Amino acid sequence: MSLQANEEMNYQKTVEKYSNMVYRLAYFYTNSKYDADDIYQDVFLKYLQNKKQYENEEHKKAWLIKVTINSCKKVWLSSWKRKIVSLNDNEIKFEMEEDIGLYNEIKKLPKKYRAVIHLFYYEQYSIKDISKVLDQKESTIRTWLTRARKLLKNQIKEEDFNV
Repeated sequence: MSLQANEEMNYQKTVEKYSNMVYRLAYFYTNSKYDADDIYQDVFLKYLQNKKQYENEEHKKAWLIKVTINSCKKVWLSSWKRKIVSLNDNEIKFEMEEDIGLYNEIKKLPKKYRAVIHLFYYEQYSIKDISKVLDQKESTIRTWLTRARKLLKNQIKEEDFNV
């Protein structure tokens, strides 16, 4: 097998393995299907162009998460994004009905809390790993996680009373 064919196969395996994670994280962070689509493409284009050797699969996954979050931040900081109004997006498909309700509640959280919740619960990252990925102190991540849980709990309780 040629070197180029081997690289292509490795790229395809990486996209298959991490595409769902990258897309969901981008969607959670931006709250927009269209921005998530752009970020998804941007992340895997950067991965393709990057000739970096990864220590292991966890290192590669962390790199993809970091690039995804940085791409999300870049979208939010752009002057274009600050001047437009988002259209209603079609929802991401979920396997279980309960996931849709929880997802809708998570979407209401501030961006930094959405990212921490996603990385902790959906990607099973430790607080230490999240602090490295987000370039924040561990104590900050713990605080954000606690606040996010509290906000979610209050939001869910409000929903119960409003039904």
